[in-house]
Amino acid sequence: MGKFGWAYIGNGNIARSTANDIMKGEHKIVSVYGRNIQKARAFAEKYGATAFDDFERAVMCDGVDAVYIATPHTSHLEYAIRAMKLGKPVLCEKPVGVSFDEAQKMIETAKSENVYFCEAMWTWFSDVALTVKKWVLGGEIGDVKDVQINYAFPGILMPKTSRVLTPETAGGALLDIGIYPITYCYNLFGYPKTISCKGKIKNGIDLGETVILGYDGFNCTLNMSLCKLKEDCLIKGSKGSVSLPVFFHMASKAILKNENGRQTFSGKTDYLTEFSRAAEEIKQGKMQSDYIPFRATLDCLKIMDECRRQMKLVYPFEK
Repeated sequence: MGKFGWAYIGNGNIARSTANDIMKGEHKIVSVYGRNIQKARAFAEKYGATAFDDFERAVMCDGVDAVYIATPHTSHLEYAIRAMKLGKPVLCEKPVGVSFDEAQKMIETAKSENVYFCEAMWTWFSDVALTVKKWVLGGEIGDVKDVQINYAFPGILMPKTSRVLTPETAGGALLDIGIYPITYCYNLFGYPKTISCKGKIKNGIDLGETVILGYDGFNCTLNMSLCKLKEDCLIKGSKGSVSLPVFFHMASKAILKNENGRQTFSGKTDYLTEFSRAAEEIKQGKMQSDYIPFRATLDCLKIMDECRRQMKLVYPFEK
């Protein structure tokens, strides 16, 4: 069997990062769609693909097995639905939409068209995160008592026109980076009993927030910021702890400490694993991912909707 063929929708930073990774495996980029045809052609030339300024032609190009959407999240709804209505499986960058309602429309389309749809949340395709889940849910640290996750990067230093800093593209800390710690807690513990969010809004975006997700007997305290650099995770239990020096960005190590001593799991969090596992699910004829099921995508966006409500964060296109 030949390499798995992708149609790339978008050719920016995340598209280049994923492309560099997946070309190491059994994947090929067949076509690239971009509104700027010159940029699309430069991308296509680098990765041996064909560039299009017509969406349908890119998606329906011979050899395309699935569509990968790597545009700003404000355009995911349109592109994902159009691709699925053309009968193509879709792997869509996180967050799949700006809100719960958008995600629900995409998932309803996937069901009605009987086609695979999945959020490209690489963390939960990774054996590092899956091992953490096995340890915590398997009782290796006893009853969970406290969870602290920090994720920050100096996005404030990016150009003012960056999508991360632009209200019109739903920029800000919550949707761009907050989705990672929120999804991490959700995948470990499910939907929280309570949600509390306090953030700082400036120029129409959230520069950072502290989100507290309340569960029976413990809280997950999540700190996100575009103004500094920090990333770690510590899960404390009655009999031990699990820590990750880096929980998201290329996470390669998880550390378990309990009455039996210290155990370290080393693995990869990379785009190649994500794309390969998604491709395998598509080839198996699945409609949704075992790694990122529809309910997880919907629930995490529901949590973020509530955070935005508490911060009174409304994007210009929602007014």
